Amino acid sequence: MKRKLRSLLFLALLCPGIVSSQPAPKKLPAKRTTASFKIDGILDEAAWKEAIPATDFVEWRPTFGAHEDPSCRTEIYILYDNTSIYIGGYCHEKSGDSVSRELVGRDQVGVNDYVGIIFDTYHDKINGVGFYVTPLGEQFDARYNPSNGEDPSWNAVWNSEAKIVADGWTFEMCIPYSALRFVSKENQTWGLNITRNRKKIGKQFMWNPVDPKVNGFINQEGDWTGIEKIEAPVRLSFSPYFSTYANHYPYKTDGVKDWTSSVNGGMDVKYGINDAFTLDMTLIPDFGQVQSDNQVLNLTPFEVKYNENRPFFTEGTELFSKGNLFYSRRVGGAPLHVDDVYNELGTDEKVISNPLESKLINATKVSGRTKKGFGLGIFNAITKPMYATVEDTITGATRKIQTNPLTNYNIIVFDQTLKNNSSVSFINTNVWRSGSDYEANVSAALFDFNNKKNTYNWNGKFAMSQLISKGNNINGYSHTIGFNKTGGRWNFQLSEDLANDKYDINDMGILFNNNYIDHYFWTAYRWLKPTNWYNRIQVNYNAYYSMLYKDMPGQKINSRFQTFATNVNGNIQFKNLWFAGMFFGYVPRGNDFYEPRTTGYSFRTPRRVQFNPWFQANPTKKYYAEVNYFVGLRSLFHSPNHEIDIFHRYRFNDRFSISHNLTYNPTKNDAGFYNPIDPAGNSIFVDNILFTRRNLKTISNIFSFKYSFNNKSGITLRLRHYWSNVKQLELYDLKDDGTLAPSSHAGTIPLIHQNFNIFNIDAVYTLQFAPGSFINIVWKNQASTFDGDVEHEYFKNFDNTVSSPQNNNLSFKIIYYLDYLDFKKWGKKRKEA
Repeated sequence: MKRKLRSLLFLALLCPGIVSSQPAPKKLPAKRTTASFKIDGILDEAAWKEAIPATDFVEWRPTFGAHEDPSCRTEIYILYDNTSIYIGGYCHEKSGDSVSRELVGRDQVGVNDYVGIIFDTYHDKINGVGFYVTPLGEQFDARYNPSNGEDPSWNAVWNSEAKIVADGWTFEMCIPYSALRFVSKENQTWGLNITRNRKKIGKQFMWNPVDPKVNGFINQEGDWTGIEKIEAPVRLSFSPYFSTYANHYPYKTDGVKDWTSSVNGGMDVKYGINDAFTLDMTLIPDFGQVQSDNQVLNLTPFEVKYNENRPFFTEGTELFSKGNLFYSRRVGGAPLHVDDVYNELGTDEKVISNPLESKLINATKVSGRTKKGFGLGIFNAITKPMYATVEDTITGATRKIQTNPLTNYNIIVFDQTLKNNSSVSFINTNVWRSGSDYEANVSAALFDFNNKKNTYNWNGKFAMSQLISKGNNINGYSHTIGFNKTGGRWNFQLSEDLANDKYDINDMGILFNNNYIDHYFWTAYRWLKPTNWYNRIQVNYNAYYSMLYKDMPGQKINSRFQTFATNVNGNIQFKNLWFAGMFFGYVPRGNDFYEPRTTGYSFRTPRRVQFNPWFQANPTKKYYAEVNYFVGLRSLFHSPNHEIDIFHRYRFNDRFSISHNLTYNPTKNDAGFYNPIDPAGNSIFVDNILFTRRNLKTISNIFSFKYSFNNKSGITLRLRHYWSNVKQLELYDLKDDGTLAPSSHAGTIPLIHQNFNIFNIDAVYTLQFAPGSFINIVWKNQASTFDGDVEHEYFKNFDNTVSSPQNNNLSFKIIYYLDYLDFKKWGKKRKEA
């Protein structure tokens, strides 16, 4: 995936170092062409011979400064005309079999070799965009700036093809100017770098050297000089879509249809306001085909944070992530009063429908960055009012209860990059609700400063939150400040994170709890020069100390201390491209003020000793595996906690692969909050807080199958079964000092076990039938069970789950990309005809 690109290419953004004396950047003269190109990956057009090739690549990793083997050299040709940039390349190898390749789909890397072209179109040493191609012609692209590093979600529409040949592979790219942002002028120079990754030997090369001991990447580019008389085009495109869904669930209830269907239509619009800023808008969006959430049994006092899979909310959102104030799943999430419906029911009423998600009407983004480093981001989304339907069981009359008002979500971000890869930023998030419901507003100022030599960093955030309702505003405060040493092989980070008891960002962000003051220290030492048995080693030390910002209302213990944790860990990459690591941690006894679920009480957490070895094999082999084993030994009830994560994948050929991810997590004699209920699920009132000693077991299995027909179409199949159970063993009362005592309710309060299963299938066929245009056919299946039967083992639970009623959803969606420039060309040709 693109995160592989981050780990392989942009370590310099994440692990900056000392500025050393650098040679002058390489220069490549630009060459204009009038030729026509067939983008087929074959360099048979005579025009390629007119370009001066970019050659003499330098190794970046693992041995910086070494030159390419002449028999495996890289030759890159770049031409341009009035509409596009054309790039051709010849990546020599000793044989075609030396090329690492796999069809994995757009925006993924897999085990592929690749070549990437990175442009700094403003030549400001700050902003960049990259276009990458694999030996089988698949694409990925990204955008870069020092404030946010890499934005792998950015996507452009461009054309590429590649060809495996007897002594390596060749490729061609066509990047239209509509995919770039630049200033129109007579003569200009762009920043340019080119990278080549040879996976089988674990080496990466750069055209212009990128010193790993120098902070930054874009600032180490070469120059593409003498670009003459090119004009930024009108950047306007439309992506209308049509979709249809058929859904089946066996309700087996009179008056309720088992089959339902829908037909939908809408459009995404992208418009280049000027050379720096772009407007993105989605009208009547449809996100029904996104991957199913990995639902879990949640035993914590906090909500589960799910990944964002909706494309509009993952693409081009790097500015909106500033300050960690935006959790995009809030937009279109659960209605504000979804649970209040059950408190408003009449004696003879029942709920007929109560939507768990709000309907998004539209969403808009404006984002970009000027040549002087000023970044602007504006986000706005509107969700429609939502209603639950309830029915009188005697008369049959129905009525609606509003669960969510018309709601507007808004973000505005200002971000100014400064010299030395520094920046200052301001972000504001706002949630407005019609009617009498409260509104929310959060503002934050951020700074990120590096010294002249890029060896030290100061950073911070100061934030204010407001919950606004009639006659009662709640104001909160938070700050984060940090000081880091970023230069050399020895680095460190020291930070403080504080939030008062009124700070709340949860209407548009996510914050599990406030009222804390935390301190964190990290230091690391790196060995970056390869030897005869390793490529690199890193050893880390971490320490974390947390306490309450102020006493809780009615607090029972005379201490604000929450937790202290410390660990030593390290990792190594061997010459055979295997990784291995080890983690040792210690956590003394602490106080958990949230597990009791009652303000003022705390639970005295046990002492923990932790141990975690792991390894990753060479990913270029047909069979790849990674294993992560964790064990935690706790003082309370002498309870061990084990977790083993195993991921392995087998590639049958370049088209077909299977992978499996297993998580096994058994815990003996765990202690946790217990909510007393009777076997019918009704709450039982008790005058104290109950905990139980319990055994936990969780097993998750994910099987993924991938088959690619070619570099434009393929099928993926993902099956996930998750099983988690809680076996209650003994009841305890929570004492005022946070310790546990055998419960006075033992024998009178029933111990209700929990057993949760969920099974999902996500099957997707994708065809890219034109640049930016797709047909997707998706089948989604889900079945789940929740009961108190904890006696059956894994396979019986799996059998019961797949035998339970299942929801099946089949959908078809077509997206067609329309570029204004294509309309213009078509109109011109028609006029000439």
